[in-house]
Amino acid sequence: MLLHDGHGYDHNHTHEKDKEAVAQSIWRQETVELNTAGIDVGSSTSHLLFAKIRLQRSSQALSSRFVVTKREVIYRSPIMLTPFMLDGTIDVQILEDFIQEAYAYAGFQRSDIDSGAVILTGEAIKRKNARKIADLFAEEAGKFVCATAGHKLECTLAAHGSGAVALSKANDECLLHVDIGGGTTKLALIDKGRVLGVCAFAVGGRLLAMDESGLWTRVDESAHLVANELGLKTDHESLQNSEVRQKIVHRLANVLVDFIRVGPTDQLGMALQLTEDLERPVQPVALTFSGGVSEYLLREEKKDFGDIARMLADELKRQLTEMNDLPIRDPGQGIRATVIGASQFTVQVSGKTIYLSDDKVLPVHNVPVVHVPMDLSGEIDKNLVTKAIREGMQRMDLAPESHMAIAFNWEGDPEYSRLKAMGQGIVAAVAPDGKRNGALILMIHGDIGNILGNLLIRELDFPGSLLSVDGVQLQELDFVDVGELIDPPGVVPIVIKSLLFS
Repeated sequence: MLLHDGHGYDHNHTHEKDKEAVAQSIWRQETVELNTAGIDVGSSTSHLLFAKIRLQRSSQALSSRFVVTKREVIYRSPIMLTPFMLDGTIDVQILEDFIQEAYAYAGFQRSDIDSGAVILTGEAIKRKNARKIADLFAEEAGKFVCATAGHKLECTLAAHGSGAVALSKANDECLLHVDIGGGTTKLALIDKGRVLGVCAFAVGGRLLAMDESGLWTRVDESAHLVANELGLKTDHESLQNSEVRQKIVHRLANVLVDFIRVGPTDQLGMALQLTEDLERPVQPVALTFSGGVSEYLLREEKKDFGDIARMLADELKRQLTEMNDLPIRDPGQGIRATVIGASQFTVQVSGKTIYLSDDKVLPVHNVPVVHVPMDLSGEIDKNLVTKAIREGMQRMDLAPESHMAIAFNWEGDPEYSRLKAMGQGIVAAVAPDGKRNGALILMIHGDIGNILGNLLIRELDFPGSLLSVDGVQLQELDFVDVGELIDPPGVVPIVIKSLLFS
């Protein structure tokens, strides 16, 4: 039975409206919806992806981190061959026009995009005007992560963006992910959702390619090495002969199979290797593929793009079938694996026990995060700390003097011996020769920001500017912006821009 007051007011109905209003208020505080863009400029192709993502506050107690709960892809651009000019630079104007067209087709203005990532990979990094590509997004500097992905980082991006990491985790198994692009192939060994090791080598689908007139004029250094070993010429007249191209492709596939199975086995393989060998503490049970060549290998793409990608896919498939070693699985994404790394924003506020050695350090933007996945609850070995940080820097292609943030979870009491060992390990990793030009940022999930910062500067003679922040939690592949100190209450705002994967 409904009750009304003398004015005909429905209290029960009002109560329902109040509850709905409260629910909507909570939803707005706990949920964020963003429009994101991912832009990949690579050795061979460039493309964009627009998506709408929903983030919700983590359910972990007292967590201020938002996590992605839903992503809807709104628009995928066509695949464009990266516009290299005759002098070896990238035609920035063509690239900018392509990006503007993608925005128009997607129905977005620049102001509609909340966050994004511009990733330069492979040969695109080496071009002397690569910086101009990042400058296309200068006005959105606070929104976009602009990163050059070295070989190791590109391996990790491909493993995540393809869906291989998620597949490994879902099936609780070890996979070897193979991303074959235009100029390089990236391997990642993934066990139960964790990337154990990576490597890269110079084999790809556009080592030989035609120009606009149909002549085979693009011959990368890797193709020259193969041709020289086989005693073949690489002038465009010789390469018009499909048998010559097939011989080169056959040898490239040999190298690919060697790397997939055990690593380089001959002089040519070692000459094409771009990183250290892939460590294999666990043996994979299956292979997954992404990259442009995977479109032929897994999705039976029929169109040729004036290169050897389809020939390479066919030859690789034939050789792997003959080996009859490991089954091949489709992780979900092919040529767009890297571009799926559109960025997400999470915003945190530091704890109140931070340490700042120099006010001029702040603000900072797009600082790459090196995550240290160590158990710091017991006795701390400074050498293991150094080793873990250096391994993290290698995964992110960072040198010791690079501008970076080191993130770790502190557990246990702030005993002097433990703090000192942690500090010594940090100094040895980022200032091995006792010198450092760039500022270092420590991002600590724990309450030791001030005490560790003081110890580093005053006792361990840390040779550089330092910001030590506690009360935040980061992970690998995050990038951070840190704003100026808010005093009172003595905290800093932190924007965490994570590379977003399926």
